[in-house]
Amino acid sequence: MKTIGLIGGMSWESSLEYYRVMNEAVKARLGGLHSARILMNSVDFAPLREQMLAGGWDQVGERLGKEARTLELAGAELMVIGTNTMHKVAPQVEAAVDVPLVHIADATAEAARSRGFSRVALLGTVFTMQDDFYTGRLRRHGFEVLVPGAEDRKLVDRVIFDELCRGEFLDGSRAEYLRIIEELAGQGAEAVILGCTEIGLLVRPEDTDVPTLDTCRIHAEKVVDLALG
Repeated sequence: MKTIGLIGGMSWESSLEYYRVMNEAVKARLGGLHSARILMNSVDFAPLREQMLAGGWDQVGERLGKEARTLELAGAELMVIGTNTMHKVAPQVEAAVDVPLVHIADATAEAARSRGFSRVALLGTVFTMQDDFYTGRLRRHGFEVLVPGAEDRKLVDRVIFDELCRGEFLDGSRAEYLRIIEELAGQGAEAVILGCTEIGLLVRPEDTDVPTLDTCRIHAEKVVDLALG
């Protein structure tokens, strides 16, 4: 079993979910008392959030590259950024280490393709929904990607940072997310990518008839597949 290096803390609510899902996946595969070999480097999200808002992505990339090197020196053999948005600096993290980085958008695209989807909706932070690092990567995998309108993008982003990253999961926000999902399905989306690793804690598969792709679970399970070879 390879040792997984998880860059977490963005937010720690979803990092907790990564840890749980990876261990559950190892237990399902190996049984008994087996658990995942994980090194987690949990960073303080607040200063990173300030740099994001100021457009300081080079500093964010430099910081996460440094955290990835720390994990590699500690023995990590696979690198994982436990958040969708921070994959905006994935190239800098990849360049900082000699071990493979498992990209969340690639894992999600693979899962969507395995279920026969070709036209998907994407919910996430405004960076994830608007910037090419994520939507462009999905399109290069052959997917048509739909995102909400401008006002709904702001709503989705606000709920992520003002509520979900603070451990608040409100019924009213869930209802708004479900409204947006239904509208995107009405525009032809065959499934919705929960493209922020906290959204799966708010919107569960049983909440909607629209198929959901929980990026946190998909990413964590893909990493375990690679770790176990």
